[in-house]
Amino acid sequence: MKITDLKPGMRGVSVDGKIESITEPRTVNLRTGGTAQVADAIISDETGQIKLSLWDDQINLVKQGDSVSIENGYTQAFRGENSLNIGRYGKIKRL
Repeated sequence: MKITDLKPGMRGVSVDGKIESITEPRTVNLRTGGTAQVADAIISDETGQIKLSLWDDQINLVKQGDSVSIENGYTQAFRGENSLNIGRYGKIKRL
């Protein structure tokens, strides 16, 4: 699947791309209580780019310039912007 094909609300998304940038991790409060670290990355392929949310342990798995494969992710619109999430059942790995 290509980044240009991603629409909000998709499930089971698998895409390969390159990490263009990653923000500094920030602490967010969870709905279930407690906190988590989250960082926003931009992942791109030859068709476009999309924001990728990295949570906790996922943040340290990749760095800027890495080629990665996302498996079983999902998309959602957040503040009017389409973003890709790995979620609990998805995987991210360096290629």
